[in-house]
Amino acid sequence: MQPPLDEMHAADGAVRDHYRSLADWIAAAPPERIKQMREAANMLFHRVGITFAVYGEDAGAERLIPFDMLPHIIPAAEWRHLEAGLRQRVRALNLFLHDIYHGQEILRAGRIPAQRITGNKLFKAEMVGLDVPGGIYAHVAGVDLVRAGAGEYYVLEDNLRTPSGVSYMLENRKMMMRLVPELFARQPVAPVEHYPDLLLDTLRAVAPGQAENPVVVLLTPGQFNSAYFEHAFLAQQMGIELVEGADLFVEDDTVYKRTTAGPKRVDVIYRRIDDDFLDPLVFRPDSILGVPGLVSAYRRARVTLANAVGTGVADDKSVYPFVPDMIRFYLGEEPLIANVPTYQLGRREDLDYTLAHLDKLVVKEVHGSGGYGMLIGPASSERERDAYRLRILDAPEGFIAQPTLALSTCPIFVEQGIAPRHIDLRPFVLSGKEVVMCPGGLTRVALREGSLVVNSSQGGGTKDTWVLKA
Repeated sequence: MQPPLDEMHAADGAVRDHYRSLADWIAAAPPERIKQMREAANMLFHRVGITFAVYGEDAGAERLIPFDMLPHIIPAAEWRHLEAGLRQRVRALNLFLHDIYHGQEILRAGRIPAQRITGNKLFKAEMVGLDVPGGIYAHVAGVDLVRAGAGEYYVLEDNLRTPSGVSYMLENRKMMMRLVPELFARQPVAPVEHYPDLLLDTLRAVAPGQAENPVVVLLTPGQFNSAYFEHAFLAQQMGIELVEGADLFVEDDTVYKRTTAGPKRVDVIYRRIDDDFLDPLVFRPDSILGVPGLVSAYRRARVTLANAVGTGVADDKSVYPFVPDMIRFYLGEEPLIANVPTYQLGRREDLDYTLAHLDKLVVKEVHGSGGYGMLIGPASSERERDAYRLRILDAPEGFIAQPTLALSTCPIFVEQGIAPRHIDLRPFVLSGKEVVMCPGGLTRVALREGSLVVNSSQGGGTKDTWVLKA
C-alpha cells in the first residue's frame, strides 16, 4: 500500500501552495499562544454546550467533541469538482427514490436486484405511489468523502436519513474566526454561516402547495438524543420552533403544534427522528417520540416531511455499490466521484475472497452506522477476525467489505507539536427547488496515531474546513 497523501505537504516535503499561509503562521506563532488558544477553544465549546451524547458510558451522558485548530484547506478548483460530483450523486439518488416508490424502472431493467430493494427493511411500502413535493426525498444529504491513492476522492458513504454534523461545521468556523482572525485576512476563505438560511429556504420550498407562508418546525426525539445540541442549534439559527412529538397533534389529516395562543398549523417538519418512531399508528406502536396520524396527513399532502419517509433504503450499505449505475441510468452520465471498490458478501465469490483476506479488508454491517460493528482487518487480532468470520457466515448478505484505504492526512496539534492524522470530509447537499451547497463541510479527524476511525462516537475529533475562493 502506498503512503497516504499529505494534504499539507507534497511528496518532497514542500508545503502545498494553499497551505503556505497557514504554515507561515504556525512557524511564527509562539507555542505558549497556541496552547492558550487551544485551552480557550475547549472552554468556549463547553460554555455554549457543544457536546455529543455517548450511549453506554458510565462516565457521563455527554462529552466534548475534540476540536483541532489547524484547518483542512481545499483549493477552489478542487472544490468545484467535488461540488459537481456531489450534486450529480444526490440528483441521481433522489430520482432513484422516486423510481422505486413508483415505476421501479431500474429494477425492471435488472440494474439492481429487486430483492435488494423491496426486501430491504428500510424500504417503506407506505411510500409506494405517494408523490412528494418536487419529487425530492433527500432534502438534506451528508455525503462522506475520503481521499486516497495519489489524491483521488471517493464517496465512502451516503447519509440520507437524518444526517448530522452541520452544527459543528458552523461552530468550528465561529471558533476559528474568534481565535485566529488574522488567518482569514491572509487567504480568501468562502463563508459557511449562511447555511441555516439555505436550509430554511430549502424546507420552505417543499411545503405543500396550499401553504402561502409555510410554518416549519424541527422535530427532535429529545434532549437525550446524541445530536440534541445540533437540533436545538439549527432550530435557533433558522428561527423556527424545536418540537417533540407531544407538542404536535393531527386533526382532519392536518398537523398542528400546541401554542399558548391555541393550535397553529404546521406545513413542513424537518424531522430528526428515524422512520420507525414517526407514527405509532403506522410503524412502531410503542413509540412515544412521534405523532399519531402523521403518516396519514403526509399521504394526503397536508404536510411535508424532510427527509421523506423511506429514504434510508438509498443509503443502505448494500445499495451503495449500485449508486454509480444509478447515475448512468437516470442521468446518462459517468460518475464524477467514484465509489470505493466494494465486495458484496451475499455473492459467493466476494464472500470467499473476503474470508480469505480478512486481515487486509474493512468489513461493515450493511445497516451499521457511527463506526460501530466494523472490522478493520489490518488493525485487528486473529481472535477478533475469527469471531467476525462467524458473524459473517451467519448472515453474509448483511455485510460488505472494502479495501483498507490509505486515507489522506492533515496536521493536528499534539503535545509534541504537530503531527499527521487521517481525515474524511462530510459536505452537506440541500435539495429543494434547486440543489445547493455550502462551500465546505465537516472534516472529521482520527486523533489516535494510525487510526482510520474518524467518528465522534469512536473518539474522533473535528476541524474547520476552508474552501478557498477562486
